[in-house]
Amino acid sequence: MTDPSERQEGKKGPTEKLWETTRKTFHTATFKANQYKRIVQKKIDLGSLHKKISNTYADLGMLIDELRGSGQTDLLAREEVQALLQRLDSLKHVAATLEEEIEAIRAEGEQRAEESSEPDRGMSE
Repeated sequence: MTDPSERQEGKKGPTEKLWETTRKTFHTATFKANQYKRIVQKKIDLGSLHKKISNTYADLGMLIDELRGSGQTDLLAREEVQALLQRLDSLKHVAATLEEEIEAIRAEGEQRAEESSEPDRGMSE
């Protein structure tokens, strides 16, 4: 009779194949869940940031209207206007960074899916 350890070194039995498939499926599912969680958190942050951008636009518009109404000239040279414009630029930069991070997370998931879809050598027997 053959030794059980010799059998394990050669072909894998149905139990080992089932266990390995289950383990890979569980690993993939946890990876996808973590990826989804990270994307959702980034989207929440991005939504909050878009609200701040909208509020800053409203503040800028209100300030320009008040300055124009009081007869001020050269509104864009005013310190308050420049501060709001700089804040807008900063917020837009952070939003672009978040969008890039979301795309990077998605690309990581797609790359991972491509790697896992390649047939494993040695497991086909």
